[in-house]
Amino acid sequence: MSASMILIFTSKVRDVSITFISVVIFSYILIHYVLQEFIYRKVKLIYKFISNTRATQREEFYNQEILPQKSLDEVKEDVQQWAEARKVEIERLECNEQFRKEFLMNLAHELKTPIFTTQGYIDTLLDGAMYDEKVNQQFLQNASKSIDRLAELVSDLDEISKLESNRIPILKQEFVIQDLIKDVYQELSQKASLKGIKLTLKKGCESPIEVFADKQKIKQVLVNLIENSIKYGKQNGETSAGIYEVDNKTIFTEITDNGTGISEEHVLRVFERFYRTDTARSRSEGGTGLGLAIVKHIIEAHGHSVNCRSKLDVGSSFGFTLDKAVR
Repeated sequence: MSASMILIFTSKVRDVSITFISVVIFSYILIHYVLQEFIYRKVKLIYKFISNTRATQREEFYNQEILPQKSLDEVKEDVQQWAEARKVEIERLECNEQFRKEFLMNLAHELKTPIFTTQGYIDTLLDGAMYDEKVNQQFLQNASKSIDRLAELVSDLDEISKLESNRIPILKQEFVIQDLIKDVYQELSQKASLKGIKLTLKKGCESPIEVFADKQKIKQVLVNLIENSIKYGKQNGETSAGIYEVDNKTIFTEITDNGTGISEEHVLRVFERFYRTDTARSRSEGGTGLGLAIVKHIIEAHGHSVNCRSKLDVGSSFGFTLDKAVR
């Protein structure tokens, strides 16, 4: 525009050129300043924020590290990715917070029950029942049972905390998994017979298969799973164990029953601490509510996983993998 005005009043090309060049340079400097001051620095601050980078006096560091030479579309995409990652992180933290609240609430309830029960029996005895031979022995036995439950609960919590912090070593050895299952069957045979439950190996799973794992820890896993299948199994039902080679490195073991089963909404949460699918019935059957959580920690400490499949009024299957023994 300035060059056009000059060209009207003068015919000197030199003056027109100088004016045009001056305007271009001034415009460039002005635009560069505006971009630098109002856009570049703002974008740089965004990168500084999402990169969690501390302030530095070296402007070159900003230019080279904080603000990559990208288009605004690329910058927008980076910020969106960062925002999405933060959203996922916040959701995970909220989920963990909810889990923590439920855990503390359940822990308080589980501790309160045996403590208050014991306190009630002892207070009654101190109020004079200790002199009544008809009830004093029974009250003492009931108080002792509540204390045993409390001790079992504390022991399970201690074991879970040790497993989580890797303070319990996993001492692996080679052993035949079917032999260990038979040992557990023998130990729990009396409980099974009271409900008429048969303890069997599935057909085709009798051939000895060796695994490489901590024998005592896996025995604890099997005791928990088989004992649960007896507790929640139907009268005159069956609990069976299946052992399968997944590949040349992995063995899958599954404990299946034809009991009451677990509804779909509970299946994914059965390995949580203190989670009970049927609160009243679960407590009447005994246990601390930590058995399946311990199972999960033990199997994961072996570098493997455990899963549950179940259907109401059909039964449940709990399976886990282990390393196959190398010969």
